[in-house]
Amino acid sequence: MYQRPVLVLVVLLLSPFVQAAPVKNGFDLAGSLVPAAEILPGGPPRDGIPAIDQPRFVPAHRAHWLDPEDRVLGLTRNGEAKAYPIAILNWHEIVNDRFGQEPVAITYCPLCGTGVAFEARVAGRQRDFGVSGLLYNSDVLLYDRQSESLWSQIARQAVSGPLKGAKLTPIPLDHTSWGDWRARHPDTRVLSRETGFHRDYDRNPYGDYAASETVFFPLSSTSRRYHPKEQVIGLELDGQAKAWPFVELAKAGTPVRDRLAGRELTIRFDPEHRTGRVLDKQGQELPAIIAYWFAWHAFHPQGEVFTAP
Repeated sequence: MYQRPVLVLVVLLLSPFVQAAPVKNGFDLAGSLVPAAEILPGGPPRDGIPAIDQPRFVPAHRAHWLDPEDRVLGLTRNGEAKAYPIAILNWHEIVNDRFGQEPVAITYCPLCGTGVAFEARVAGRQRDFGVSGLLYNSDVLLYDRQSESLWSQIARQAVSGPLKGAKLTPIPLDHTSWGDWRARHPDTRVLSRETGFHRDYDRNPYGDYAASETVFFPLSSTSRRYHPKEQVIGLELDGQAKAWPFVELAKAGTPVRDRLAGRELTIRFDPEHRTGRVLDKQGQELPAIIAYWFAWHAFHPQGEVFTAP
């Protein structure tokens, strides 16, 4: 057994080789499910991109700033239809909302082009989400304010914190044009520009990023099979993943009949409005994600990829 002076000496000698648990933007990354070195600051601090916690909505006829080709995320739930313009989400990334009595988180990552809606209850408790200012595989890491766990938007899982390993339940979400959404949901309400923050919602802070080959942050896996910003419809099902690139769906025509994890699927692609959805055998929509190719591949490097016959 070491005597105290010897023990102190050993600790001092070893201390240069013992690394403290990494902390970034105030989040303890000890034991994270992804390499802590690959969780990177995106630039803004925690909440530097402010989530919208008290969203206001206007009827469709009052959303005069929206043109038919403008992009929106659309959700119908509990008898309500709501549209969330990408021009607003570019500046906020998260809307903590409610459909009736049900809390729902609407999330958007401008770097990955991914819009995902989640049920905002985990472990029996309502969760309010904020923007951590951290990224993994260029994708936004959300955090819930109740436990300060970090959540990967695309992986739909807590990667660190008290809820590490827990999963978020996704909700099917439309990623389409305002003209398409309004035509299908004329009674929709629209997220107002009166967000409580001063932002220029007429300006895209990401410029021509969506059309360029530029990817700002390192990735755990890369592929040049498609343009990095080629949009794909991605789906995880029973532990398996598959992507349907828009360019392949355009060649194949619609609908496309396919299979994943032994289940029959129908993929409906709308080239005019650059959107699509995945339905199961019973015609129920599954929670697929529209994403940039580079982002989907980074999270699913071994996933299947549909090619037109």
